[in-house]
Amino acid sequence: MSSNGNGRFVAVERVTKRFGELEVLREVTLEVPEHDVVCLIGASGSGKSTLLRCLNLLEQVEEGDIVIDGQPVTNGKVDVNALRKKIGIVFQAYNLFPHMTVLQNVTLAPRKARGASRDEAEERARTLLRRIGLEDKADEYPDKLSGGQQQRVAIVRALAMEPKLMLLDEITSALDPQLVSEVLNLVRELAESGMTMILATHEMGFAREVADKVCFLDAGAILEEGDPAEIFTAPKEPRTREFLARVLESGRAA
Repeated sequence: MSSNGNGRFVAVERVTKRFGELEVLREVTLEVPEHDVVCLIGASGSGKSTLLRCLNLLEQVEEGDIVIDGQPVTNGKVDVNALRKKIGIVFQAYNLFPHMTVLQNVTLAPRKARGASRDEAEERARTLLRRIGLEDKADEYPDKLSGGQQQRVAIVRALAMEPKLMLLDEITSALDPQLVSEVLNLVRELAESGMTMILATHEMGFAREVADKVCFLDAGAILEEGDPAEIFTAPKEPRTREFLARVLESGRAA
């Protein structure tokens, strides 16, 4: 678990998001200090993924404000490309380019978006791949890698942009159980290194271990938030208790 940072690196104020008549986020307020890890938990459809997508401006909010690193991002004046250079986002689908090698996948954005030279981008990419034990896969194509390896490469691809904030959306849900731990180990290392992270996850044991704060979302609202020990051992809200009881039955709380 990281040490608490100062100030509000991410501030979400009364954010509401609708798709037509459906209200998928309902007056969500959330603060994340720099270097903290916040885990979003809740059933599928509770709004976790939509909240992450709003932070990266992949979705526009109808009401409320989002400020990241002191910069308002929902006032219509933000440089979206500049914002996304400082925010890495990784989804449950790896989204690697199949026609590119691992090294090409990781170096593409730093070269195109940041203007890094080929040598500079490749040196950083190899350093990151070495860190996750996949340097020997640099010249392989994604279809030669396991799901866990592909997901770790997807995380490294985001890290290659040197983001200040990482958003991780259910990054283990598409993986076989035996591959989950290798991805979670990488996220654990990022947390220990002080990376500011917001992750939606069904891995409750992992959330309890790495999070500085856990938020339980239900029907588009943060129903309860707090220290992981409090949320997992003595949740105040009946809906939180019901959700955790179901998770415990499914065996994902270990």
